[in-house]
Amino acid sequence: MPGQPDLFGDALPPPAGDLVALAHRIPSNIKFGTSTWTYDGWTGDVYHREYRGPQPAKRLEEYARYPLFRTVGIDSAFYEPLSEAVLAAYASALPPGFPCVSKVWDRITAKRFNQDRRWGNLSGLRNPDFLNADLFKEAVLGPYSRAFRDHAGCFVFEFQAMRGKDVPDAGEWAEQLDRFLQELPRDWRYAVELRNPELLDPRHGAVLARHGVAHVFNSWSEMPSIGEQLALPWVFPADFTVARALLRPGRAYADAVKLFEPYDRVREPLADLRNDLLRLIAEATRRRLEALILANNRAEGNAPGTIRAVVEAWVQR
Repeated sequence: MPGQPDLFGDALPPPAGDLVALAHRIPSNIKFGTSTWTYDGWTGDVYHREYRGPQPAKRLEEYARYPLFRTVGIDSAFYEPLSEAVLAAYASALPPGFPCVSKVWDRITAKRFNQDRRWGNLSGLRNPDFLNADLFKEAVLGPYSRAFRDHAGCFVFEFQAMRGKDVPDAGEWAEQLDRFLQELPRDWRYAVELRNPELLDPRHGAVLARHGVAHVFNSWSEMPSIGEQLALPWVFPADFTVARALLRPGRAYADAVKLFEPYDRVREPLADLRNDLLRLIAEATRRRLEALILANNRAEGNAPGTIRAVVEAWVQR
């Protein structure tokens, strides 16, 4: 079968038949994808062109052709807001309606500036723009509304772990989050990802439900497993849900990078994580919710391989 022409004038081979067959077995409400996508280690599986450097827009066009992918995580937006030009390039690379899960700029979600050199002399100081709804609407929503509306599947507010005196009690946190969410436009979808397990409280869940905001099921070093989060009674507060398979609980991010680069294959299958994702798929399907499920290379070593393994296990069930 000849290769197919694409937006960039190259010829691509047709998708592998076994992947196409697997994709047809995924429930229509389940959308798998990965956290970012510019990895040379995926060459021969996801990517068949030669790339010079990241080339995110060009890779995104090929990424979206991969049969198992129905969404993608735009994690780079965590470090700075994406410009209209970048978003327009991404939009041109994607098929109509392809939903993206976009992290929100950490200028809005960081209670204190960390030691990242981006912050310069601000490192270690309290952030005056923490939960600044006006800044979010201007710096984030503005460009998306003008250049990326068709692909704005969900915005994720990822709150990095707060330490010491920066950790609010659960009631104070719920009040802060409630005030912030009520200032946001209601015609976009939002989700909240916590990195402080002590804030996984019914009062937090009640705030999410009040605003139709999703809880992000996250597999992260200091968080309870996705399976443990599934046991909480309030974790489906919206008409959709989000899951991010990021790390094995208890493992530091830097250690995962050392173990798994260049992310060319699954190096450590995590049976518990896979089973948790299967439970999430079953529950979302039972509830008739759309589930945006993102895998990260740092979980098992190769995000596409993790997704394929979960889909195969679903089919076998």
